[in-house]
Amino acid sequence: MTRRTWIPVTAAAALVVAVGVALVAVRPWNDAAPQARGTSSATSSPAPDVDRSAAQLRTDFLDDYVQGGRVVRTDQGGDTVSEGQAYGLLIAYANDDRETFDRIWSWTQRHLLTDDGLLAWRWTPDDGVADEQSASDADLDAARALVLAGEHWRDERLTTAGTTMAAAILDHETAQTDLGTILLPGPWADTEPYRYNASYASPAAFRILERATGDRRWTALEEGSTAATAAVLEGSDLPSDWSQVHADGTVDAMPATGDQGSVVYGWEAMRLPLRYAEACSADDRALAGSIAPTLRRTTQLAAQLDLGGTAVTGDTSGLAYAARAAAEHAAGSTSAATADLRRMDRTAATTPTYYGDAWAALGATMLTSDVLGGCATDAGGAS
Repeated sequence: MTRRTWIPVTAAAALVVAVGVALVAVRPWNDAAPQARGTSSATSSPAPDVDRSAAQLRTDFLDDYVQGGRVVRTDQGGDTVSEGQAYGLLIAYANDDRETFDRIWSWTQRHLLTDDGLLAWRWTPDDGVADEQSASDADLDAARALVLAGEHWRDERLTTAGTTMAAAILDHETAQTDLGTILLPGPWADTEPYRYNASYASPAAFRILERATGDRRWTALEEGSTAATAAVLEGSDLPSDWSQVHADGTVDAMPATGDQGSVVYGWEAMRLPLRYAEACSADDRALAGSIAPTLRRTTQLAAQLDLGGTAVTGDTSGLAYAARAAAEHAAGSTSAATADLRRMDRTAATTPTYYGDAWAALGATMLTSDVLGGCATDAGGAS
């Protein structure tokens, strides 16, 4: 079962691209996010220099997609999904924008928070909650944002909301396998073989939530997720959007729609290197870096590749470049990561979408600062 519909974006005309690049190229890089929340050491590698700052990308996302606390998928019919609300919370927090954070969380509480402490996945203006099932990536990102915000703004209500959601994730969205504890995509995927999306796992979020709750099950989830991600990557050069994990730990790549469609590295899997490049474990970062050789075979990246790295569409996405920037950064190539962050920015500017713009903002933030509690800036690396 898959509950998402990503709408590919066709590349813009050459003239539009040229004009867009010219406009974007004049914007300086200078992430003005508050530094007090960071934990990076004085010996960390310098942040890559790209066209728009992470702070500007975040501001642009909030200005373009947040309406009265609702993150609107303006390019996908005007609906709202829990993942978008979680992205909005992370981005507003990283911008130290308490007012927008509170509006987003207030709307989320009123419209998406369910009795089990998780978030309903989809809401539409006509029907309200259109899909009450939860998606664990949204729940995990939201819990992370709430805990970070509660600590930074000294608001116990936010901290409690985050730790309550964290407990619900452990109770309803995990499963035990021979690989260890894995993160299910939602309670609806609790039968074996388990549907698995490796890009939902976030080692940085796991550590943040363990620190906030003192619950050692988060360590088990981090270890199991790393083992599952390693198993996904053992079977192919690139991770698939979706996999299935058997109780004995066997992992198989699979299409997003079950037994139909193609098995691809696309809109989902491209988040994996970003999640793992910001991890605080060198082993986790190595998983992100392991896909860099495949992705660097061609300069221009398509929005979907087969698992060997060949384009299967002519569509483009800024996320593709953000993902490769993460892989290159984790592999120790700062200059290559910088080049891809520039490509990400320019692609996002000329082909704007809710999803692409969210990950342009988040990707730049994760790779160039520690404001979200990750450790990408501590990873070092040679240019």
